[in-house]
Amino acid sequence: MAPPNTTITLTRALTRDQQARRERLVKAALDLAAEGGYTSVTMHDVADRAGVARATVYRYFTSKDHLLSEVSALWIGQVIDELTASELPADPAGRLAGMLCRLVEVSAENRLLTEAILQAATSPDPSAEASHQTFAYTITIITDTALGAPEDEAARAHFRDLQTVLGHVLLSGLLSLSHRGRSTEEVQELMRTAVRLVL
Repeated sequence: MAPPNTTITLTRALTRDQQARRERLVKAALDLAAEGGYTSVTMHDVADRAGVARATVYRYFTSKDHLLSEVSALWIGQVIDELTASELPADPAGRLAGMLCRLVEVSAENRLLTEAILQAATSPDPSAEASHQTFAYTITIITDTALGAPEDEAARAHFRDLQTVLGHVLLSGLLSLSHRGRSTEEVQELMRTAVRLVL
């Protein structure tokens, strides 16, 4: 028996139709976020855009931030695919700076979507935890691709520290880009400086 005040979450596999409906909801939320930012994503409008009843949205997502965490995973996955497939500088520091600068550029090109994703990623809503994990995953993939994952434990510990620092710098840079009106070039320079200092 679970102790008092414990939340137990039951999960079940989705049928093919349910999975397709869920993906349609995420795509509808992504489109709404890209068009109008965080405030444009409401469960009502997502349901309308996806062509389902509003109650259907709540069958798959407990909150708006939960839904946006899935939007974040979808969009960042697409961006990471582009970054890892692109031609990068030969030196590790150049590769890392190049990937981070391109991520900043893509975020600037999709400023309203970036704003919505960041709002969910910094939300205290427990259901948005996936957004926090997605952001950490982004830095992990970028650093692993650019630098190669180290093999010995001491180097791995240092690498995790590097990822943590770069993650915080990237989050700060993207927030200043989407919320404070800093230019793409300023934020890219911040990322180059961070890479130079940590490496």
